[in-house]
This record gives sequence, C-alpha cells and structure tokens, in this order.
Amino acid sequence: MKLKTRQITVTAILLAICIVSQFFKNLSVYLTGPIINAALILAVIYAGPACGIILGIITPITSFFITGSPIMAAIPAMFPCIMIGNIILVGAVALLREKCGKTAGFPISIVIGAVLKALFMGVAISLIILPNMLPPKMQPMMHILQLQFSVTQLITALIGGVYALIIYAVLRKTSIGK
Repeated sequence: MKLKTRQITVTAILLAICIVSQFFKNLSVYLTGPIINAALILAVIYAGPACGIILGIITPITSFFITGSPIMAAIPAMFPCIMIGNIILVGAVALLREKCGKTAGFPISIVIGAVLKALFMGVAISLIILPNMLPPKMQPMMHILQLQFSVTQLITALIGGVYALIIYAVLRKTSIGK
C-alpha cells in the first residue's frame, strides 16, 4: 500500500497531537485518553484505516517513553494488548461506518468500537495479564489497574468519539473535511 502525502501529513499531525497530550497523562487519563481515541478515529476518516492502525500502534510506545509508566515497565505484555485494543476501535469505525450509512453509521461505529476495545482490554489485561503477571509489590493496586484497563477504556473511547464527531462536523463544513 502506498501512502499519499495527505495521509502522511494527517497522520503526522494527529501523532503530534497525541504526543503533546501524553505529557498531561499524569494529570488525568480522562484528558489524554479521549484525545488519543479521537485521533485514532479521525485518522480513519481523514487518512484511512492503515494510518489509524499505524497511530494505534505508535501511541502506546510514545506514551511509555513520555510518562514512563511503572506498570507498563513491569508488564511489557500489556503493550500488544493496548495496540490491539486501538486497532479494534479503528477497525470498527472503518468497517461499520459505511455499512450503517455515513451519517448514522459514524456514531454507531464509534460506540461499537469503544465497547469492543474495552471488552478486549478488560479480558486480556484486567482478567488475564494483571492477575497473572502483576508484581507482588503492585498487588494493592490490582483493582484500580483492572478498572483503568477496562471501564476507563470504555469511557475515554466514548468521550474521544464525541470529540471526533464534533471535529468531524466542524471540518465537514470546510475545505479540509471534503
């Protein structure tokens, strides 16, 4: 697949936005998470599913280097699960948006993608990886971490979806969105 200049540019801009937002991750995942999820969704719309997948793979890595998450350092097996969760969101938006009609299909695809992402991460990370790989010194944080990688993922993906819908509605009225 050959990427066009517009796709590369859009993906680079969205990656830059994701990276800047990750500097605020330690303030709240409810700030960073929705921005990253919105960027993933917008990448699908304006650059195509392949660019959304690329962004979904890169963002967990940049997040780790920026915030230095101790849990990610302790359990590197979480990286592919987060990447797959992002790819599930991207895939749902890419596949279902057109199937349900462009107008109604966009919000429906976001909700389905957010639910599927949260379900996958909830099972893979919260129910399998954390109970089996969490270091003993981090055991007191188990419940909080399980919520962070399940319910919080759903909430941040849905909020990001709302952001993406708003941005899409605004851009659709300009030459950028056409």
